[in-house]
Amino acid sequence: MTNSDKETQKPKKNYLINDDSKNINPEPQTEDPNYKAAGKLKGKTAIITGGDSGIGQAVAIAFAKEGADVAIGYLESEDDATYTKNRIEKIGQKALVFKGDVGQESYAKEVVSKVIEEWGHLDILVNNAGEQHVQEKIGDITAEQLDRTFRTNIFSQFYFVKAAMPHLSEGASIINTTSITAYRGSEHLLDYSATKGAITAFTRSLSQNSEVIDKKIRVNGVAPGPIWTPLIPATFTEEQLKDWGKGGAIERAGQAFELAPTYVYLASTDSSYVSGQVLHVNGGVVING
Repeated sequence: MTNSDKETQKPKKNYLINDDSKNINPEPQTEDPNYKAAGKLKGKTAIITGGDSGIGQAVAIAFAKEGADVAIGYLESEDDATYTKNRIEKIGQKALVFKGDVGQESYAKEVVSKVIEEWGHLDILVNNAGEQHVQEKIGDITAEQLDRTFRTNIFSQFYFVKAAMPHLSEGASIINTTSITAYRGSEHLLDYSATKGAITAFTRSLSQNSEVIDKKIRVNGVAPGPIWTPLIPATFTEEQLKDWGKGGAIERAGQAFELAPTYVYLASTDSSYVSGQVLHVNGGVVING
């Protein structure tokens, strides 16, 4: 590994549950120090929503290692966004960072427009931004929460695809992050699971759209299982986290960097014969459908 490819110092954080006295370990990991890049995305440009932390950050770093310039979108965390940008540039690739709400169509238009203005082309779109809110009863899901979850998780994907479609290069790749909950459900994440089911249907339907087919664009999804990201300890209680991630054959939660190669595969010509599919990275949970 060259000096330019060494990981920059990542700020230490505490991921809190409910109050400031409860800390969660281990630290979520978004980079595999043993990753072997092969230039699979050399000369490509990518947009990744929710690219500042967790899965999005892991994908951004892997894409950069494979030779892509990467634009990330984020909502709040300036520190995470700055770290991701600096890491991409340390690797030797260009980075753009856009703060805003993916649930607003104007934001999607702004991000795509500025990427095209800066880099001149767009090859990969990763719709990854998401949010979830635990509720024990359906009656506790407010209209505001329902609207917010759908806007962030599925409306945003429509907005970004609409904005990107006129600019996507022939042979481009669209990758949508869905979830294991789309296939097995989640009793405490009713609205979130519903959006993930919608994402799976959107992915399959979009792959068959004539505009997509004419431009030879491949559309696929990734359905993560229990991945240890900052979203998890921020969402669940300490009691709910005791056995979290132990339901699969591998019997542990995954780290975000373990997902990243799946996105590299779907973004590269390695998957030239793959479209309309959802790949399951979930620690050994067998899912039908």
